Amino acid sequence: MHVNERSHIAEQGLKFYTVLYDVERDAVGLAPEQRLEIRRARAKPVADALHTWLVDQRRLVPEGSAIAKALDYNLKRWDALIRYLDDGRLPIDNNWCENQIRPWATGRKNWLFAGSLRAGQRSAAIMSLIQSAKLNGHDPFAYLKDVLTRLPTHRASDIGALLPHRWSPEQ
Repeated sequence: MHVNERSHIAEQGLKFYTVLYDVERDAVGLAPEQRLEIRRARAKPVADALHTWLVDQRRLVPEGSAIAKALDYNLKRWDALIRYLDDGRLPIDNNWCENQIRPWATGRKNWLFAGSLRAGQRSAAIMSLIQSAKLNGHDPFAYLKDVLTRLPTHRASDIGALLPHRWSPEQ
């Protein structure tokens, strides 16, 4: 909003979020209990001031404007936005999750042209294995190469051992 429209209100709002993220950077690596203490002491007052500011600004802007929509978005989701202030284990945002699904969301329309329903299902299964391998700390190429090499002689009853969360490379 600020970049596209050069909104003075958006610029003011970003200052609040900058402070909240600064607090999070200072709390990185701390135990959840310590992070919660820092959040309560430093982030909660900023969040409270932000909420008051959002409500005040919403009264001033015209209904239906882009800035009104942005303010409404924040206010309607306020409880979810500040949930992290009550639990030191929660992140301030869901960026990690968003980054994990981005490759799949980006290619979603391209995969409509997999050729057939079965081809699309096979592609989805392979992509799930690759992402699961990554999440389990494996090199996806090494994982798939090893699994595909072992698969023809592997016992069907022990197929679960080849899943990414159980897999270990053959010596």
